Amino acid sequence: MGFLRVAMLALAVLAGIVVPAAGREFRAADTQAFDYPTVQALLVMDWIVQEKSGGRHSIKVFHSRQLGEEKETIEQTRVGAIDLNRSSAAPFTGLVPEAGLLALPYLFRSVEHMHRVIDGPIGEEILAGFEPYGFVGLAFYDSGARSIYNAVRPLRTPADLKGLRIRVQQSDQMVAMISALGADAVPLPYGQVLTGLATGIVDGAENNWPSYVTTDHMRHARFYSLTEHVMTPEVLVMSARAWQSLDETDRAIFKAAARESSRFMRAQWSEWEERSQKAAKEAGAVIVTDVDKKAFAAAMQPVYDRFVTDPRMQALIERIRKLE
Repeated sequence: MGFLRVAMLALAVLAGIVVPAAGREFRAADTQAFDYPTVQALLVMDWIVQEKSGGRHSIKVFHSRQLGEEKETIEQTRVGAIDLNRSSAAPFTGLVPEAGLLALPYLFRSVEHMHRVIDGPIGEEILAGFEPYGFVGLAFYDSGARSIYNAVRPLRTPADLKGLRIRVQQSDQMVAMISALGADAVPLPYGQVLTGLATGIVDGAENNWPSYVTTDHMRHARFYSLTEHVMTPEVLVMSARAWQSLDETDRAIFKAAARESSRFMRAQWSEWEERSQKAAKEAGAVIVTDVDKKAFAAAMQPVYDRFVTDPRMQALIERIRKLE
């Protein structure tokens, strides 16, 4: 910065003039493809940030795993190499206790119940829980309900999973969940699942409708059983380093833009789920609806016993369950 610029800033401060913070381009990571709702929501956030900051700030969105898989980009975000990151809450479970809570099986009674939780005071507490670990929680994105799909047989009870190799996210909690059902849990990065299914490394996986369809997993795993075992929302976080570079005005701009992008994403998500279900049926997927969810939920108790030992998290779970 030249002497003239420094002198002008000093005079402005002495005169009580508010000097806008220097702008820059922020990097955002998303593992999904360009047209996926989460990526489109980040692009909407970029548009809002540019408009509200008078063009000083912008967001460059790196989609389709351009900056790495979720586990890698989370670590890069934690150290400040990536500014913004959209990820499932599940890969955060080893870092952020509140994230692990969101990924617990059968915690939410329905998608509507999940919305009431994350849209209210409990959701704000959970987002605040990311701050001690190098992240600033900005907003939640929808991810629907995850169900198990495979290439071998319909799944109606936990016993039907015995001997199957099921891909899970790279999270000890997710490994424990599938193992509790009697299957062999295989943690794989998202980008390797299609190859795993096509080559028989895994027999199946678990995910939501849009991911099942857009990744072509349905071509290799035609049995989609509506276990709806988790309804883990996506989380949009900013690195603490990037957050600290913003003044209070710009922080408000980014937070408001994130919340607005979340509302946009939720509307997009509903349409995507409907289209994906239709596409799966047309492609010949066998949709198994008569799933014994009570048996699945009962089998998950060891997951709670192992991963929910903190009294603070136990109390938060009770509050979630009591919320009407």
